[in-house]
Amino acid sequence: MKKIKPVHIILFGFLFVILIGSVLLTLPIASKSGHATPYIDALFTSTTSVCVTGLVVETTMTYWSTFGQLVILVLIQLGGLGVITFTTGMFLFLKKKLTMKNRILIQESYSLNTMSGLIELVRKILKGTFIIEGIGAALFATQFIPEFGVKYGIWASVFNSISAFCNAGIDIVQMDSLRSYITNPVVNFTVMGLIILGGLGFIVWRDLLRVFRALIHREFPLRRAFGKLRLHSKIVLSTTVILIFIGTVFIFIFEYANTKTIGNLSLGNKLMASMFQSVTVRTAGFETVPQAALTEGSSLISMILMFIGGSPVGTAGGVKTVTFVVLVYCVLVTVKQEGAIHIFKRTIPMHVIPKALTIICVNLIVLLSSILIVLVSDTASFMDTCYECVSALGTVGLSKGLTPDLSVIGRLAIIVTMYLGRVGPVSLAVGFAVRGKKKVLAAYPEEDIILG
Repeated sequence: MKKIKPVHIILFGFLFVILIGSVLLTLPIASKSGHATPYIDALFTSTTSVCVTGLVVETTMTYWSTFGQLVILVLIQLGGLGVITFTTGMFLFLKKKLTMKNRILIQESYSLNTMSGLIELVRKILKGTFIIEGIGAALFATQFIPEFGVKYGIWASVFNSISAFCNAGIDIVQMDSLRSYITNPVVNFTVMGLIILGGLGFIVWRDLLRVFRALIHREFPLRRAFGKLRLHSKIVLSTTVILIFIGTVFIFIFEYANTKTIGNLSLGNKLMASMFQSVTVRTAGFETVPQAALTEGSSLISMILMFIGGSPVGTAGGVKTVTFVVLVYCVLVTVKQEGAIHIFKRTIPMHVIPKALTIICVNLIVLLSSILIVLVSDTASFMDTCYECVSALGTVGLSKGLTPDLSVIGRLAIIVTMYLGRVGPVSLAVGFAVRGKKKVLAAYPEEDIILG
């Protein structure tokens, strides 16, 4: 019998949850109308929830009942944390002993090089997640309870907090996402904070906590704190800040005079809205400005940020910040004709470079395939189609209004793209790659080729 790889369990785990969710969402009790939802719509909603994307064919607030919204929320939490992490958490809660197989799965799901401290890591992830989501819900409650009343205000606060932290972008407060709150600093900065924290990655959390504890014990001064972080954390944090800043500046410039987006706002609110757009396109999917009204410049910047996404081992999608940085430095090293990649006075191992290039190339192939299929199956414009497909692959969830009008083939293409965007097309390829048993008995001679 063929041995099942850990990556198989992870891939099929997500697929299994998606299928279960789709069945539950077809039930009449899941919709406010009391009628059964067409399976393709239920499958799309389940996929967008588990893959924490946020593209929706039906407005979550008005179409789905409390039961349906609860199913969606559970799917978002499962998708954000990861099936393996959530399952491990249940084992820990029930005080069940974890086998070596369970530990290997945890290691695989977080792409770790060691098995030491895995259980403690999962505990910290779950604890940190619920604490952050709780704080987010409390902040939202200050705005939503006065607007919607205690019962629905609390429910909306909890839902939006989990959705924001998991970078899902699904909300139940308004029919037009968060456009009504474009000038509300509490809602804006709470959402942005949750998105960023979820997108940093759990490994960065652990590193920041380690350094923070060292600061409390005065092991080193504050000015040396950044230098004490591991290279991965330095890359993630610095890249996140740079991308948010660059995105904010460009969107502010492109949209400054656009009356359909931020043109009529005060200077402070223009900056806040621009920053929100820059943050949310990093795989979150909430919107305070209509995406269809964005200028082509802002749309292009947004798509680039969507494609890059968040950081590894977090709730965000995309090719990830670290992959992007390695690619940029690879280009710079090639141009400068240097022998190795040096970042923050550390040398990047050479085996990382082919992996980064593979991730970029495979994601581009999936993206182009998705765009072509949607262009053939639907009559939308090229820009709207590209925006939709990049959003799906990056598990962002922003749309220029194309999603509800997609054909069945178009919806299936987006469903597959969202799934690949969440599990990673490279992981899928590696998981099902057939390794040949043929051994290479001789080394072939090298011969130079011409590039460029």
